[in-house]
Amino acid sequence: MAAATEVSVPDLGDFADVPVIEIHVAPGDVVHNEDPLVTLESDKATMDVPSPAAGTVRELRVKVGDLVSRGSPILLLDTEGAAVEPPPLTDQQEPPALDEGDLAAARGRGSRRCRPRTSRSSGRSRSGR
Repeated sequence: MAAATEVSVPDLGDFADVPVIEIHVAPGDVVHNEDPLVTLESDKATMDVPSPAAGTVRELRVKVGDLVSRGSPILLLDTEGAAVEPPPLTDQQEPPALDEGDLAAARGRGSRRCRPRTSRSSGRSRSGR
């Protein structure tokens, strides 16, 4: 069984009994580190509570309209064997190599060369004098 992490409300400053105005996740949802879990609204600010780790939401412990304070439990998050993070760009697959036919075709398309413009001077200046 995966390790469960209880996610609670972080320090909100001098605020207590702040309402939950939106829940961004449901049980079974896969979240990444720093994904928003719930939105709280105080008299002065609206703030998202971010996920402290990647994982799968096991259980919600709040609902919209609940009043929470620092340390109030929000949800249980399974953190072992959770979502697989995308591989770093350096580990991602390289584009397929081109064979000689592809290279020849690419060279053929790019072989057009522009000719330099020739001067068509008639001996007159641009102002027509």
